[in-house]
Amino acid sequence: MFAQLSRWLHRASRGWVTLAAAILFLVFTPLVLPDQAARFEAVAGSGPSPDQSLFYTPADLYRMAESFGAAGRAAYVRARWTFDVVWPLVYTGALATAISWLARKAFTRGSRGRLLNLVPVAGMALDFGENICTSLVIGRYPAATPVVDVLATVFTPLKWLFVGGSFVVLVGVAVIALARALRRNKEPA
Repeated sequence: MFAQLSRWLHRASRGWVTLAAAILFLVFTPLVLPDQAARFEAVAGSGPSPDQSLFYTPADLYRMAESFGAAGRAAYVRARWTFDVVWPLVYTGALATAISWLARKAFTRGSRGRLLNLVPVAGMALDFGENICTSLVIGRYPAATPVVDVLATVFTPLKWLFVGGSFVVLVGVAVIALARALRRNKEPA
């Protein structure tokens, strides 16, 4: 299943698709993200939020929910099911297509290196898991949501590991693709 998804991403990641996904990411990031953050801060205050934290405990998550207030909690949950459905699709589209496009130049067909295009997909899945868990905990507050509160604390650092790791993979694959292109250009004709 994962290999099929990886191959599909390679086929879909033509130059124009990769460029369009990169432009969408580059436009979305400065134009939409700050506005979303400001809207939420206006309702919930400027305290910590699960999405912007690397590590937190279930107790921290409940403290965040309390600090948001009723209006902030409603805004948080609404954002997880609107904006925060779109944002992971945007960054995953940009990262997965760029890695796929470069990996075709960096690795031969059938190479395991081509599976690196799944790193951002894993980040997106973890982001969705985080969104589901945190919105359930925050939406149900002050009621406790056992197990889900712990899962949230696991999904968040893993999300950051895979999303951040996607940028590292992107740079690494670009370096390999560039080195391979330079090596090809030096070969006698």
